[in-house]
Amino acid sequence: MSWAGRLFDVRDPLVRMVLLILAGIGYLVVRVQGTPTATQWILAVIAFAAGLVLHRRPLVNLLGQTALLAVAIVLLDDCTINQVGASWALLELTMRADRTRIIWLAAGLLAAVDLTDSIGDPLPRFLSGVFGLLAEVGVPLLLGLVIRTTRELAEQAQQRTAEKQLRRESEARAARADERSAIARELHDVVAHHVASMVLRVGVARHVLTDLDPRVGAVFDDVHGTGSAALADLRRLVTVLRDPDGVRGDAALTAIEPSALPAALGAAVDRARQAGITVEADIDPAIGSIDAVRGLAVLRLTQESLTNVAKHAGTSALARLSVQLVERAVHWEVVDDGRGRVPTAVPPGGGHGITGMRERVEVLGGRLEVGPTGTGWRVRTVLPAAPIPSLARTEPA
Repeated sequence: MSWAGRLFDVRDPLVRMVLLILAGIGYLVVRVQGTPTATQWILAVIAFAAGLVLHRRPLVNLLGQTALLAVAIVLLDDCTINQVGASWALLELTMRADRTRIIWLAAGLLAAVDLTDSIGDPLPRFLSGVFGLLAEVGVPLLLGLVIRTTRELAEQAQQRTAEKQLRRESEARAARADERSAIARELHDVVAHHVASMVLRVGVARHVLTDLDPRVGAVFDDVHGTGSAALADLRRLVTVLRDPDGVRGDAALTAIEPSALPAALGAAVDRARQAGITVEADIDPAIGSIDAVRGLAVLRLTQESLTNVAKHAGTSALARLSVQLVERAVHWEVVDDGRGRVPTAVPPGGGHGITGMRERVEVLGGRLEVGPTGTGWRVRTVLPAAPIPSLARTEPA
């Protein structure tokens, strides 16, 4: 910032006041019209002191300087110091006031006080006093408004620049996300095509080669089942990629080995018990046969719900976890007794945890139910069965 910019910076009123006081002292010392009187020095010192003390309160400073000017008009022949002090106070107020109405009222007050010096004078001197208002009131008012407007325009320009930068960053992130989604969809098409081809060939081989060793047939069946499950997961994942508005975060973009799900749920229960919660778990062993995407959702729902029990129901609460597989649909539920404290109603939409759980469930075609039950709280859902490709339909996803 240039020296002129610093001089009229709103944050540096003290610097301007010190410079004004030095100029005023210089005027009194080297003035052409004789030696200053004691009254002039007293009023000048009071004006200087008021300017220093009230440099951060422009309205009060203006009122004080205007009052001193009124006294100087009555007692002094040369009231230049007090006129300059009042004009400078108007400049400071114009630059810093919150409301423009205060500025115009202050300017009117100063003009009225200045005109009292011309009351009763002949018309030429009265008109000369009115013309003098242009220098004493008009100039500081105009300069203050120019500085004020320039500052506001600069702030608006900075704000627009910051908004443009944020918008560019947001557009860049969106472009990168779109590109990653396009790459993922293309990768899905390639992988799904090859997996579907392998599944089709295994199915054909299983039906053509009828006289097989049972162990070889079991291997064929296992390969075919694994490939069919992989195709189902790929179809579900690409649905999410092609409709990004239907998912938030990585709810359906991360997989877990289905056979490891019961052990992962057990580990989540153990961690909750270590935190002090009593957890009764009823986990269907058949849950290890569901697809990877629903398996991850069940695990995340369990972890989030048990964490919420510890946070809201207290570590001494009793929680019941139920995970059952009924006709290939996952019935999941967590209930606590609210022993730590009585749960309060969740605001519409729930917290971030509930919101994330609800989005995970909705992506998979389910509906999350959350609400009080007795003195406790219950969260439950049903994740519908994922479609499994048949031997007759193994075309690419």
